[in-house]
Amino acid sequence: MTRPNAVTVVTVLALLLGASASLFAYNYLKKQGVKQYQGVPVVSAAVDLAIGTKLDPSNVKVAKWPKEALPRDYCTDPNALVGRVMVRPVSAGDVITQAKLMPINTSGGIMTYMVPQGHRAVTVSVNEVAGVAGFISPSSRVDVVLTTPTPGSTDDKDSISKIMLQNVPVLATGQVTEQREGKPAVVPTVTLDLVPDDAEKLIVGAKKGTLQLLLRNMVDVASVDTRGATVAKALGVTGLQRPVVVTRTVAAPRQPAVHRAVASAPVQARFTMEVIKGGAKSTRDFPE
Repeated sequence: MTRPNAVTVVTVLALLLGASASLFAYNYLKKQGVKQYQGVPVVSAAVDLAIGTKLDPSNVKVAKWPKEALPRDYCTDPNALVGRVMVRPVSAGDVITQAKLMPINTSGGIMTYMVPQGHRAVTVSVNEVAGVAGFISPSSRVDVVLTTPTPGSTDDKDSISKIMLQNVPVLATGQVTEQREGKPAVVPTVTLDLVPDDAEKLIVGAKKGTLQLLLRNMVDVASVDTRGATVAKALGVTGLQRPVVVTRTVAAPRQPAVHRAVASAPVQARFTMEVIKGGAKSTRDFPE
């Protein structure tokens, strides 16, 4: 065999072996990929589902999920979920589990299943100003400010405003548990998610004073230590005025007049008016 013929034969054999190896590897990887990514049919959301949504054939679908990634309590029959009510929001494509659905044949409302374990839902009355002009919505986080008479003060006008609760989740506004249109709406009540100790503070504060809600940034979860604000602090008054001390001449019986320093209340300014009645003149003093 001549040298050119030998090179040609070796080249052809190399190409055949390379093609065979590539074809074998392709078929092997294809089989492994199909075997690996062959999912399990489960019921998932066809669209975004908000809290309180009633499931029907139009908002659920069957999708395949990897067996290793399946959550607990998933469902494979979409007809079994028709008529169930969502108690958790679900995004389109997510698996619908039993934990996100209201139990069957239950008499409780949706709010019962929204309150975290160990917490309590407390509803307080608000007006347009206290509710931040309607910009507070479900899932917002707020601080609660209490304005009440200063403890130990005898003057009802002497009050203090103090942040009593911070970073409180809002469960609902009025009867709404999910904001869908994104527009501000004035509501008469706000339902807050609190631990029992904070719930007691809020209830007694609402009885003794007025409440104001402060809307927080969702990523701002740090607590702030405040001392509260009074009228004097708001006006920049640092201290109370001292009593005015005046010198008054007091006549002692059978003795020359002496000067004594007497502490008294602040002297009011007065003005004098001359009154002419007929032909008689008189003067009268009036306080300013």
